[in-house]
Amino acid sequence: MALFHHNDCDLFYEIRGNAASPYGVVFLNGVMASTNSWYALSRPFEDLGFKVLLHDFRGQLKSDKPEGPYTFAQHCEDLLNLLEAVDMPKAHFIGTSYGGEVGMKFAARYPDRVASLSIIDSVSETDPLMESFIDSWIVAAQSGDGERFFNTLAPAIYGGKFMKENLEFLKSRAAATKHVGEAYLNGQIELYKTFKNEVNFTGELPLIKAPTLIICGEEDLLKNPAFSLKLHQGIAGSEYVTLPQCGHVSIFEKPQELGTLLLGFILKQLLPQGLVGLA
Repeated sequence: MALFHHNDCDLFYEIRGNAASPYGVVFLNGVMASTNSWYALSRPFEDLGFKVLLHDFRGQLKSDKPEGPYTFAQHCEDLLNLLEAVDMPKAHFIGTSYGGEVGMKFAARYPDRVASLSIIDSVSETDPLMESFIDSWIVAAQSGDGERFFNTLAPAIYGGKFMKENLEFLKSRAAATKHVGEAYLNGQIELYKTFKNEVNFTGELPLIKAPTLIICGEEDLLKNPAFSLKLHQGIAGSEYVTLPQCGHVSIFEKPQELGTLLLGFILKQLLPQGLVGLA
């Protein structure tokens, strides 16, 4: 765990797994997430000997939250410089929601750095319903009440089956968010504004040349499967999978299924290289 300073911002990051491995995997957070949100999904890659990079974007929990607005180009530049600092010239990228959108922009801007791209519950454009959800989250964050903020988000991001079966978990998450503090909520507001301003790049999808896997929860209310299908249609040769009885937060709702998909997809990219072992 360390801080990387770039321009006006300290970024929190972690290197896990085999730090000397030439095989890198980069996980990119959703807006509310942090590095620890990926631990269950990153563990199999660590056990196989991959070098794993996790980091919080500017504006997120453990990184600095400078005054906005932020841009995806800025996130991509932050990430590029972080990759240089940790000696990761090329990697497999996995991003969920906002992280998937940054991942797509990064793959289009820096194709030589991306061995493969896995996109989970992400979009390349918005619609009025999506923007209305985001606007309501901004208002909830502006209230300064973290518990209200979480409870406003939850119905739009978790699938119905998950909510019914995990009421105590969701209550504990809401209680834990109650006192997150003004800095965290202000960072969330800036990230939501960035999403609204920056997610309009369907025309750039053909620039993504890396092998790409697109995954979406079938019950995702926020970023429904039609948006993932549009990604699949715009990225040549991409693979498209939906997860049944799953909402927007696939990384928590379907970690076993998601882990199988991600691990299988990335190992498949390595097979032509005569992969025997990574450790």
